[in-house]
Amino acid sequence: MRPSHPLYANEQSAAKLFDVSVAQFRSLVQQGHLPPGRTIAPGLTRWSVPEILAIVEGRAVDGGGDIAW
Repeated sequence: MRPSHPLYANEQSAAKLFDVSVAQFRSLVQQGHLPPGRTIAPGLTRWSVPEILAIVEGRAVDGGGDIAW
């Protein structure tokens, strides 16, 4: 059974999932290396935990479909 995770994480929690500081997390988002958060309500931005896990696990790679191994 997979561990239970929240569906969305605030900026601090999302940074912890990547084991980086909040400043590093913000920089990675601003540079486009990580997806931006979703604004759920005014002043309330959250990141999708399943999307973060897909990135960490390498399941979120775009392209490469034409690579012959």
